[in-house]
Amino acid sequence: MNTSVNIAGITFQNPVTTASGTFGSGMEYSDYVDLSRLGAVTTKGVASVPWPGNPTPRIAETHGGMLNAIGLQNPGVEVFIKRDIPFLRQFDTKIIVNIVGRTIEDYCEVVDRLADCDVDMLEINISCPNVKEGGIAFGQDPRLVEEITSKIKVRAKQPVIMKLSPNVADIAEMARAAQAGGADALSLINTLTGMKIDINRRTFALANKTGGLSGPAIKPIAVRMVYQVANAVDLPIIGMGGITTAEDALEFIMAGATMIAVGTANFINPTATIEVLEGIKHFMIQQGVHDIHELIGCIKEK
Repeated sequence: MNTSVNIAGITFQNPVTTASGTFGSGMEYSDYVDLSRLGAVTTKGVASVPWPGNPTPRIAETHGGMLNAIGLQNPGVEVFIKRDIPFLRQFDTKIIVNIVGRTIEDYCEVVDRLADCDVDMLEINISCPNVKEGGIAFGQDPRLVEEITSKIKVRAKQPVIMKLSPNVADIAEMARAAQAGGADALSLINTLTGMKIDINRRTFALANKTGGLSGPAIKPIAVRMVYQVANAVDLPIIGMGGITTAEDALEFIMAGATMIAVGTANFINPTATIEVLEGIKHFMIQQGVHDIHELIGCIKEK
């Protein structure tokens, strides 16, 4: 039974990775999960300098999910290079580094620092607000999507994944812009913007007022967007958004995702990634599927 997949020349032993921001760099989970069993570990967002994140409270539970306004808190690329890469290199898994920034120059600075580091792919989080464009997220303007993709591609030594924001009118348009900019792959979806009111305190549940909605509540939207993008561009896709079980993961794979990422489920069940992987293998055996590629994108336009 073959579960290995290839994205931009990088071979992953299986199609399961972690969603950025939900798994750290694996240190917090290594007592529960053998990281060598995962196709890849996708790290928390890494910036050019330390980011303090947003004020608290910055997490709120919702029906079928959670809102977060962490603000991409991270210690910066220098700490990541000294601490996290050596830790992850102990394991037989690929490393996908998620990169964040407030300007194109911020992103490029991290890309340059990682050029000679032993990491496998770069995932560019373009849901960050672009301070030079009045705060609109890079991923909400196709012109900016193409520009940031092309500028990063020129400098990157590793293959580049563009992580698309779902907070747009036409996700396929953003995917085409990333492809035009030279992206090697796409990941989607990032969180949906949401809000919760604390009725007893008569104020916002999050200090930031709004946050990113993740978890099972967003899965049908995420599956639809992965399907749309798979039919709009010719790029490998890492699908994510509310994956809790192997059945969830298989929906994404059949919709066109080459790999899938488990995110919010890690907070509820630290072994979720392994359970999803084992469930995919069990499904393949049960269905007589010898190669995962028989399932990738098997749902086609009529």
